[in-house]
Amino acid sequence: MIILVTGGSGFIGSALVREILSTTPMHVVNVDALTYAGNEDSLSDITPHQRYSFERVDICDGAQLDSVFSRHQPDVVVHLAAESHVDRSIDDPMSFVHTNVLGTSRLLESSRHYWNDLAADQRADFRFVHVSSDEVFGDLGSVRNAFDSDSAYAPNSPYAASKAAADHLVRAWHRTYELPTVIVNCSNNYGPRQFPEKLIPHMIISALKGRDLPVYGDGLQVRDWVYVEDHARALLTVMKEGTPGSTYLVGGSNQVPNIDIVQSVCQLLDELASDSRSGLVESYSDLITFVEDRPGHDRRYAVNAQSTLDLGW
Repeated sequence: MIILVTGGSGFIGSALVREILSTTPMHVVNVDALTYAGNEDSLSDITPHQRYSFERVDICDGAQLDSVFSRHQPDVVVHLAAESHVDRSIDDPMSFVHTNVLGTSRLLESSRHYWNDLAADQRADFRFVHVSSDEVFGDLGSVRNAFDSDSAYAPNSPYAASKAAADHLVRAWHRTYELPTVIVNCSNNYGPRQFPEKLIPHMIISALKGRDLPVYGDGLQVRDWVYVEDHARALLTVMKEGTPGSTYLVGGSNQVPNIDIVQSVCQLLDELASDSRSGLVESYSDLITFVEDRPGHDRRYAVNAQSTLDLGW
């Protein structure tokens, strides 16, 4: 099988590429524009590889996408390419609309035209796996236990709204054109090779440099954390076992307030990098600084991943 992964040089994408190549006989075509969040070094340990191909292509370029499909003939598309940082979406919302909405529609159309020309058995086996976020469901609040696949959409940031729009496009292409799509909504990921603007790497790097550790508001915003390689295995499971037209949720059943995450990072650094403090602070936690909360900040996310666990993840 040939798996086309968009955004394969990003954090989650590179984990998925590595998982596919290390645990399956499948071939991978990585389609990535290498914007600021894409890093070729994320896959330096597996390139060159006889089952790996790289295409530097922007998913908003339909002609280039059509060429990639024609040359590589993929059996599955896993769509991970996206603008993904909420703070950036507040500062520059239109770039998120461009990539996440227009880019997804371009990819859907290239996939549909390619899929229409496949033989009947290949059409039946083809899958378009769209990777989304739990943020499309908005603020969970304190009453409900977790989001599930039937939760209503209520995005509260430009990022979340652009991902919700992409989800709706994927659903529409399945219903209208019968393109065999599945949607995966995942909670917060953590792990190696994450872009340093995200919470955990940002706190690690800032602490080691003796900088303030900014925490929004009171730091009690709760997120459900899942390890990135567990997410990659979930995507493989959905790719193989998921039913077209369905939505699957992926999370770690691991709800933690942001301030606890930051405190845990500080405690680990106190143990592992005490020399880097250079006597400036008693503990890295002394660098924690509470700052004004960001606009529209959701208080809590959590997902019920039973739909994906039932597939065998």
